[in-house]
This record gives sequence, structure tokens and C-alpha cells, in this order.
Amino acid sequence: MNLSIETPALLFSATSLILLAYTNRFLTIAQIVRSLKKNYDQDHNKSILIEIKNLNKRITLIRYMQLFGVLCLFLSVFAMFLLFLNYETIGIYVFGVSLLSLLISLGISFWEVSISVNALRVHLKDLMEEN
Repeated sequence: MNLSIETPALLFSATSLILLAYTNRFLTIAQIVRSLKKNYDQDHNKSILIEIKNLNKRITLIRYMQLFGVLCLFLSVFAMFLLFLNYETIGIYVFGVSLLSLLISLGISFWEVSISVNALRVHLKDLMEEN
């Protein structure tokens, strides 16, 4: 099996964009948590506390998404380095692990999005019951 040095490089742009999207999600959720924490300090509303716990779980998932995304990028660069040094077999395996890291990151991303969708459905359910 042949693997050219350009193949791992194909992941650079995709992985970089994914990491940027993950970072934006993290920053948005962090801002919401800060706002909810301020509201909770004033009201001590239990529903706010539940929402903060949900968001905290999502932040943890995003951290793992970022971890596996960065690992994917790191392993892609390392695979390119191994291919540059003509260690083709090891480079192929390292690139395979890089792809696995990307799959794990995307899987965790799907999990995090599904938690977000479920939370939004709870909010919409409350709105529908009011009407």
C-alpha cells in the first residue's frame, strides 16, 4: 500500500475548520454559563442550575472533541514526517490512527449536538404548553 506525503496534508484544512467550530461552540456555551450563573446567584432557581449542569456536560464533551481533533492534526503531521523519512508502513498506521481520532471527535460532536437539540426541545415544549 502506498501513501503519499500529500494525503495526510488533506486533513489540515478540514481539521482546522472543525477545531474553529468547536472553539466557537465552547465560547458561546461559556458565555451562556456565565450569564446563567449570574441569574442563579440572584434567583437560586433550580431549573437554571439544571441547565448549567447540562451546559457543563456539553463543555466537557467539547473539550474531548477538541482533544481528539488536535490529536488528529498532530498525528497527520507526524505521519507526514514519517513518510518524509521513508518510514512508509509506520506512517500509514499513524495516519490511520489520525483518521480514527477524527472519527472519535466527530462522534463526540454528534453526541454534544444531540444533547443541545434535546435541551432546545424541552424549552420549546414549555412554550407549546403555554399557548
